Amino acid sequence: MSIDNKSIRVRFAPSPTGPLHIGGVRTALYNFLFARKNGGKFILRIEDTDKKRFVSGAEKYIIESLNWCGLTPDEGPEIGGEYGPYRQSERKSMYYSYVQQLIDSDCAYYAFDTPEELDKMRENMKASGIPSPTYNSISRSSMKNSLTLPKEEVVARIEAGEKYVIRIKMLRNQEIKFEDEIRGWVSVNSNNIDDKVIFKSDGMPTYHLANVVDDYLMKISHVIRGEEWLPSAPLHVYLYSCFGWDSQMPTYAHLPLILKPDGNGKLSKRDGDRLGFPVFPLDWISDNNEDVFTGYREKGFSSEAFINMLAFLGWNPGTEQEVFNLSQLISEFSLDRVGKSGSKYDYSKTKWFNQQHLRLKSNQEILDSIINIENDLLQEFSKEYILKVIALVKERAVFESDILSEGQAFFSDNIKMDEFIVNKKWNTELVPNLIELTSRLYEIPDFTHDNIENIFKSYLLTSGLKLGKIMPMLRLSITGNLAGPSMFHSLELLGRDKMKSRIYNAIENLK
Repeated sequence: MSIDNKSIRVRFAPSPTGPLHIGGVRTALYNFLFARKNGGKFILRIEDTDKKRFVSGAEKYIIESLNWCGLTPDEGPEIGGEYGPYRQSERKSMYYSYVQQLIDSDCAYYAFDTPEELDKMRENMKASGIPSPTYNSISRSSMKNSLTLPKEEVVARIEAGEKYVIRIKMLRNQEIKFEDEIRGWVSVNSNNIDDKVIFKSDGMPTYHLANVVDDYLMKISHVIRGEEWLPSAPLHVYLYSCFGWDSQMPTYAHLPLILKPDGNGKLSKRDGDRLGFPVFPLDWISDNNEDVFTGYREKGFSSEAFINMLAFLGWNPGTEQEVFNLSQLISEFSLDRVGKSGSKYDYSKTKWFNQQHLRLKSNQEILDSIINIENDLLQEFSKEYILKVIALVKERAVFESDILSEGQAFFSDNIKMDEFIVNKKWNTELVPNLIELTSRLYEIPDFTHDNIENIFKSYLLTSGLKLGKIMPMLRLSITGNLAGPSMFHSLELLGRDKMKSRIYNAIENLK
């Protein structure tokens, strides 16, 4: 694909009809990466022409979500730009002249059909054996529109204030072709496209007209959007032709779907509810509190891990590398490595990405975050001590909050043991051995993990005990768990006195 870097302009154009789904975030991400990779502009345009489906707070949510992800637009509603305004509702006055242009060139027409008349048309077509009746180049000849009514009557109806819509006039039996950057050549016969409404009775354009006009006026070079818009693309290509804008038509790239983890079909919010994972970037609470959804941010995911995961739902770098920051994604991204097939969402993989990005953070960065979670931690423990705990448990954590749970034994002497594990691993016959081991460890002059490990191994040799017998008892006494970071490093951090008291408390409690 040959790209003129100076002319790259892409747009993310969501509708404020609810919270932004992760599929929408991925569309924004791919647009952002493509623009940044090629030195272009990333534009946010709010397509709010459908007033019936408008949801209060949705636009603010969209903007906050993009900001959290680091996908900052170059132009948009709250940023401005020379091609604004960037809300379609604020561009209302400019659309009608383009509709009139289509009418004057015989590419569109007025339709006065009532809802009842449209229902009757569909019933008659079904009765005639047409399973999917549409308002098209055949059925329009029997309907009430400016193609069938005398010109004088059309003018009179309009002047009388009668409601009407404006429909595109599709030609019969024409091949509409365009090359998609992901799917190759797409060809659709115009007989398979109905005369869609492009201007509604409320004076607002439909998506089809508004997005084509706005893409043209905003000099959009590439339209990168979801696969669900692929069936509409031939109509949009046809509109460019009707306007005489063929040479300014953007390059299209239709992204594959994000699929549900089990079965087939597009990932939906119901799948998240059913399987227990978020499908929105941030928490969403509707004005009436009827819809409440958890977001990735509030679940503890980092924005870096979130976008890394999304990037791989449809794209791959062609290498074994999986962990990328945003700068690396920008450097590596290209549309020719976006696949055609849908990608199944995997929540466990999403958590894996978060774990990898957490490991890349410095201990100080993690400390700054967990202090926000537990702000009195520094009052009880020194900064140096907490940093050492973080270093010990970081590899086991998926979320920053896990540092507190994984490191609980380092922040509290209240050691709780699972009864099932105790019954399985605590051997009262070996308590004398545990006491003797404790005594030997306590007497180490330099209480470091290396010396602790050496004395421990030496005791195993002289006592004939197996590691799998005494280590679980030691771990249970110190942490209450069978798994965790290095026991020798843990003992060094806790110190000899805390080691001794915890072991003796465990022995006493488990008599």
